[in-house]
Amino acid sequence: MTNPALTRSSPLTEFRLAPNPGPMSLDGTNSYLLAAPTATAAVVVDPGPLDHQHLNDLAARPVELVLITHRHADHTEAAAEFHRMTGAPVRALNPEHCYGGNPLSDGEQIKAAGVDITVLATPGHTSDSVCFHLPGDGPQGSVLTGDTVLGRGTTILDYPDGRLGPYLDSLHRLQSLGPARVLPAHGPVLPDLAAVCGDYIAHRAQRLEQIQRALQTLGPDAPAGDVVDMVYHDVDASVRSAALKSVEAQLDYLRS
Repeated sequence: MTNPALTRSSPLTEFRLAPNPGPMSLDGTNSYLLAAPTATAAVVVDPGPLDHQHLNDLAARPVELVLITHRHADHTEAAAEFHRMTGAPVRALNPEHCYGGNPLSDGEQIKAAGVDITVLATPGHTSDSVCFHLPGDGPQGSVLTGDTVLGRGTTILDYPDGRLGPYLDSLHRLQSLGPARVLPAHGPVLPDLAAVCGDYIAHRAQRLEQIQRALQTLGPDAPAGDVVDMVYHDVDASVRSAALKSVEAQLDYLRS
């Protein structure tokens, strides 16, 4: 039976938009359900905030497994409660966010709810960020990208935990998967992962050039706040702290 609270995002996935919109979460967090057409149970990716209507809709069918893309609260806040509700093991790269399940490992192959899932470690946004590759999800496959690749705009680097060097490596790794469908944790579904990653890589190169030019004016040891004022002068005050973290990550990259 079709669940009206869920939106179809690919042949093997549906999502529910959590009621947590904001400057950092865009429209809210997309919590995904993965299942083959013949499966009775589902895999849930990122149960999201502790909102009981949201969790009840995610648990409308049996849940076999819960996967976490990274540690941020808008993805993990409900993990312990959802484990209690469903009995399903919760697995993340970070053991602190595992409940009744072992930590994930890079390259791990998971078969659950009739779906083949490959775990890809993609640090950069955070050190524990992972993506989930579904090679059998449609002709090009799909990738649940968490906050590593968004459906709209670009992600922050949560420095010092998140760093630019690993993030660029992660983008190149994802780009190598080709035109897979992008299933992001925030924003709309996108059709071509390789193209989006190419845009992200170009954007980061452009920002690095802007910061290097700013340092020529401000001095090589200029504090991050001064660089933000020059390079990100047009950003809304509500996301200035995010811009500051990204600048700190980029300065670390340039100075290391």
